[in-house]
Amino acid sequence: MSAPGKPKANRIGLPREAYTGGPSTLCPGCGHDSITNEIVAAFFELGIPPHRVAKFSGIGCSSKTPGYFLSRAQGLNGTHGRMPSVATGANLANRALKPIGVTGDGDTASIGLGQFCHLLRRNVELVYVIENNGVYGLTKGQFSATADLGSEHKSGGVNQQTPIDCCRLAIEMGCGFVARGFSADRAQMVELLKAALNFPGTALIDAISPCVTFNNHPSSTKSYAYVKAHEIVLHEVGFVEDAAPLPDPKLAPGETRELELHGGARIRLKKLAADYDPTRRLGALQALEEAEGGGAVLTGLLYFDASRKPFAEQCRLVETPLAGLPSESLRLPREALNEIMADLM
Repeated sequence: MSAPGKPKANRIGLPREAYTGGPSTLCPGCGHDSITNEIVAAFFELGIPPHRVAKFSGIGCSSKTPGYFLSRAQGLNGTHGRMPSVATGANLANRALKPIGVTGDGDTASIGLGQFCHLLRRNVELVYVIENNGVYGLTKGQFSATADLGSEHKSGGVNQQTPIDCCRLAIEMGCGFVARGFSADRAQMVELLKAALNFPGTALIDAISPCVTFNNHPSSTKSYAYVKAHEIVLHEVGFVEDAAPLPDPKLAPGETRELELHGGARIRLKKLAADYDPTRRLGALQALEEAEGGGAVLTGLLYFDASRKPFAEQCRLVETPLAGLPSESLRLPREALNEIMADLM
């Protein structure tokens, strides 16, 4: 227990302030700042040492977010759309660090779309948070690739392009943890983040995050008011650490289901939708399709499959992180190099 008058400490003795970062320079009321607070809460409650975390981002309002949490963590702000390749290299070099990437809908679904797809198919161990507001906030609010067809711009323009649904794409590419959250739903977002941090592979959270400057007007489909009015919560989410494996029950509405995560931890889902099962890939895609047609926003764990090996295991790397190996272990001896070169002649 913490001493009277001192900040409450977590399981490793650190106060919540140890998980914060610099002051935000985003617009007051930005949904991204809510997500920052939810990330801070998740790491604090799990008791993950900040210096054992690697955080990554690209370019945009969202990619400023890592500066606002875990100031003691390792971090790199990459170039526009290239965060996945940086995170892949870092994860292969040092699996002792817990990786989290925070980026935006522009970074992910436009210039970085190719990198995003390859990250998913490789199953790189990374919590990938998309702060999705449907616009390019740093360049005055143009529509992004996730803007809904027919959605209106603050200045009156109408989007004529079909949107890219990052969750649907992630499921089709084989991602085993696909969730959608709403920045204003703190309870759900914190539990999803805690579960994602314990998932053995790529864990995608598409977080709808209203832009208060360019995309929070009444006709916007990614405004606070619209999402609040059209959100369909699939289940109540609760993260359970280090529980013994339980049998997999068949659920009726209102019952509880637990899915096993990394190292024995579990995520507990209380079913609200009558027939939704997050382990059914085609069912998840159908639910997203139907929701889009009805103008609804599904939130919660959309799809779950922990059967795939993480990329580092696929590469059959040694247990010791590459960053901790001596140089002689990482370099081929001259004889072996000469033999390889001779085979190529």
